[in-house]
Amino acid sequence: MSEYVAPLKDMQFVLKELAGLDQIGKLPGCEEVNAELVDQVLDEAAKFAGGVLAPLNKSADAEGSKWVNGAVATPKGFKEAYRQFIEGGWNGLQLPAEYGGQGLPKIVSTPVIEMWKSANLSFSLCPMLTAGAVEALLLRGSATLKETYLKKMVAGTWTGTMNLTEPQAGSDLALVKTRAIRSHDEKSGDHYRIHGQKIFITYGEHDLAENIVHMVLARTPDAPEGVRGISLFVVPKFTVNKDGSLGARNDVKCASIEHKLGIHASPTAVMIYGETDGAIGHLVGEENRGLEYMFIMMNAARFAVGLEGLSISERAYQQALAYAKERVQSRDVSGGGKAVPIIRHPDVRRMLMGMKSQTEAMRALAYAVAAAMDRMLHHADKEERARSQAFVDFMIPIVKGWSTETGIEVASTGIQVHGGMGFIEETGAAQHYRDARITTIYEGTTGIQANDLVGRKIAREAGATAKEILKAMRKVEAELGKAGGEEMAAMRTAFSAAVTAAEECVSWIAASYATDIKAVHAGAVPFLMLMGIVCGGWQMSRAALVARQRLIEGKGDKSFYEAKIKTARFYADHFLTRAPGLRDTVIKGSAGVMSLAEEQF
Repeated sequence: MSEYVAPLKDMQFVLKELAGLDQIGKLPGCEEVNAELVDQVLDEAAKFAGGVLAPLNKSADAEGSKWVNGAVATPKGFKEAYRQFIEGGWNGLQLPAEYGGQGLPKIVSTPVIEMWKSANLSFSLCPMLTAGAVEALLLRGSATLKETYLKKMVAGTWTGTMNLTEPQAGSDLALVKTRAIRSHDEKSGDHYRIHGQKIFITYGEHDLAENIVHMVLARTPDAPEGVRGISLFVVPKFTVNKDGSLGARNDVKCASIEHKLGIHASPTAVMIYGETDGAIGHLVGEENRGLEYMFIMMNAARFAVGLEGLSISERAYQQALAYAKERVQSRDVSGGGKAVPIIRHPDVRRMLMGMKSQTEAMRALAYAVAAAMDRMLHHADKEERARSQAFVDFMIPIVKGWSTETGIEVASTGIQVHGGMGFIEETGAAQHYRDARITTIYEGTTGIQANDLVGRKIAREAGATAKEILKAMRKVEAELGKAGGEEMAAMRTAFSAAVTAAEECVSWIAASYATDIKAVHAGAVPFLMLMGIVCGGWQMSRAALVARQRLIEGKGDKSFYEAKIKTARFYADHFLTRAPGLRDTVIKGSAGVMSLAEEQF
C-alpha cells in the first residue's frame, strides 16, 4: 500500500479561493482564524495523518478488532495512536473552548477530518461519533449532563456513540422497542432504567478510553407509538460519581462485534442494556423528542460520512497514480518498441483523470458546505444565517449520498488501474473499495438521502432553495461565457446543459410530488446523483475561473493552475455530460420502476 500524503496544495486552494476562508475569519467568534493559522494546523495534521495513522491502516485491517468475553481489543498500534491523538488536542479541534476544545470553525476542521479518514478510516470513526454525541449534549443536554460529561468527551478520555437501530428496526426507527423505565434512588437521583438491544454500534466497546458514553434511543412506558414516542438517553459504560470519578460498571455489555466486509479495525458492536436491574440512563432534553435530538448527531455524522467518500477517493487515487507511474507494461499505442509505464496509455490516463477530477469536485463542494455551516452558526445577520441554514440542509444529503457513491466508483477504478494486482489484497487497493462500501449504507442509505432531498428539501418548499442555488450556478455559467477561450467555452456548454437538466428536474419534482409521489421517489437516487454531479461541476467551474485569473496575473504555481483548468475541463466532458441522461431517467423512468406486479419478480 502506498504512503498517504495529504493534498495540502489543493486543500489550501479550495479553502482560500472557493470556500472563502478570509470571510469566515471575519465572522463573530472566528476572528483568530487566518490563512497562517490554518496552514500551521493543516501542516501538523498532515504529519500526524501520514506519520502515525496511515502506517496502521493496512495492518489494522488485517488484524481487526477482537471480541473476547464482552471486551474488545483494537488492533496493535491503535491505543498509542489514540493517546497521541488526544494529547495533541486533535479530538477537540472543532469543539467549544468552554469545555477544553479549540473551538475552530468547520472550514478548518473539515480538511483535517478529511486527512484522518484518508489515512485511516477505521480509526477516524471513534472521534467522529464522540463529536456527534458532544454536539447533541451541547444543544439539548441539561447543565448537569454537560458538567458531568462534556470536558472528558472533548478531551477524548471518554468517547461517545450513537445507539439507534435494533434487529427488527433497520432504518425504520418507529419500530424501536428498547424500554426506559423511570426510577429514583439516593445515589443516582432521578434516572431511567434502560432495557433492550442495539445493533451496528460503532465503537460500542473498545480499549481506547476510560469510559464510553452511549446516546441511546428508547421508549418510556407511556410513550406514543411510532417516532413520536422515542426519547434520547445518556447511558455510560461506567456510572459517574458526583465528584466526576468513575463509579460502578453500568448494566450494559457488548454481546459481540460484527464480521464485516471492510473497516475491520472499527468494532461494530451488538449492545445489550439491562440484563439485570436495567442500565442507568439520564434523559436528554424532553421525553418523546429523542429522534429530533438524534438528528443533531445524525446531520453531523452524515456530513462526516460524505467526507469519507472524498477521503477514500483521495487515498485510492494516490495509490493508483503511484502504481501507474511504476508499472511498466505494453508499448505506447502511438509507436515505439519498448514497454512503457502504464500512465502513458490513454485508457489508464482516462481512469486517473476521472479519479482526480471527481475527488477535487467532492472536496470543493464539501468545503463550501463547511463554510456555509460556519456562516449558519456565526454570521451576525439573521437572514444570512437562515440562507446558510437552508443551503446546508439542502446540501447535506448530496454531500453524503453523491460523495459516497462516487467514492465507491473511484475506489473501484483504483482497482482497475492495478489490473489483476488490484484484486490481490497485498497491494492494498482492495481495502479502499471494501472500506468505501459501507459509506452509502450507514447514517442513512443513499435512498434515504435521496428521499429526504426530493421530499423535505424540494417538494415541501416548492424547490425554493434549489432554485436559488441554480441561480448561483447560472452566474458562474455567465462568467465562463465572458472568460473566452476554448477550454472555458467547452466547460460552459457542458455546465449549461447540466444546469438545465437540474432545473427541469426540480420543476418536475415540485409539480409532481403531490399527484404522483411514487414516480418522484422512483427517480430520487438518480436525481441526487444528478445534483451531485452538477454541484461538483459548479465548484470545478469556479475553480477553473480562479485558476485562469491567477495565470493572467502571473501569480502562484503556474503548473498547478494549468492542471486545475484541464482537470475541470475533463470533469465537464466526462461527468457533466451525464446530467441530461439522468434527467430523462428522473422524469421518464418511473413507469419501468413500478411496472411489474410483485409476483412477477
